[in-house]
Amino acid sequence: MSDVRLGVLLWSQATDWPSFERGATRVEELGYDSLWTWDHLYAIFGDPYQPIFEGWTTLAAWAKVTSRVRLGLLVGANTFRNPGLVAKEAATLDHISDGRAVLGIGGAWMEPEHTAYGIEFGKSPGERLTWLDESVGAMRALLDGESVTSPAGGRYRFEDLRLLPRPLQDHLPIMIGGSGRRKTLRTVAKYADQWNAMGSVEKLRDAEETLRRHCDDVGRDESQIERTAGCKPIIRDTEAEARRVWEAQMAHNRTPMSDVEDDDTFWVGTPEQVAEKMIERRELGFSTFLAELAAPFDDETLDRWIGEVKPMVDSA
Repeated sequence: MSDVRLGVLLWSQATDWPSFERGATRVEELGYDSLWTWDHLYAIFGDPYQPIFEGWTTLAAWAKVTSRVRLGLLVGANTFRNPGLVAKEAATLDHISDGRAVLGIGGAWMEPEHTAYGIEFGKSPGERLTWLDESVGAMRALLDGESVTSPAGGRYRFEDLRLLPRPLQDHLPIMIGGSGRRKTLRTVAKYADQWNAMGSVEKLRDAEETLRRHCDDVGRDESQIERTAGCKPIIRDTEAEARRVWEAQMAHNRTPMSDVEDDDTFWVGTPEQVAEKMIERRELGFSTFLAELAAPFDDETLDRWIGEVKPMVDSA
């Protein structure tokens, strides 16, 4: 088996900036492949009215204190910004970071932040995903150097839109998050270079099979899409000690444990337990794992995931 790749998402809520920046530099120092954050305007775990940093400006700042890791939103909220502007932001980040940008994008889901900021949320998830498909198609064309004029009847109104300067990367990758079977995965099949999914092995297996069918339908080579599995590991010598750390993190994030107890993306346990979950998902084709870390950022998990768990998975 080829080596797995690891990336880290730092939660942008319930942290101060020095801790957020220190977490980013630590991710790079330890040898992780990529560094991510959310794109939310209100906190999404626990009390929504707690500090949270904006995504694109965070990535730009991180670009100047790192030199190697790839940088992206996991994932951007398509509803927040005009897609022409998002393509411009991604291209600018690519120059700031010397060619390390990833354009992460998804349909968006959190209604309260849209209402509070006066951002149109759409009538339904289906409508937002229709917007997403149109948006990603335009962004892919812009990043590849094409001019874009919107067809009649769509969401957006582009008129001979061009992106200058072009990104430094010849093909700036697009990451799409989500596993909606009918619309999201079809958009992934059409445009994505990377796809992020979360959940049980059974859910991932079903989503993977659906993605392959969509790739066949649109004539896309499915091997061109990097599968990434999201998780929230907390690693200690015993499961009990890992749970103690988890409970303290959730208290810091003003999140009742009853809100997260049934969330199967929290992998709370020993290195061996976390490795087992990764091996199960690698057998489905997920060779990249992206860990979300809550503030206060857990140095021990960062050290052990890449230092102990990764070798176990690579050698399995």
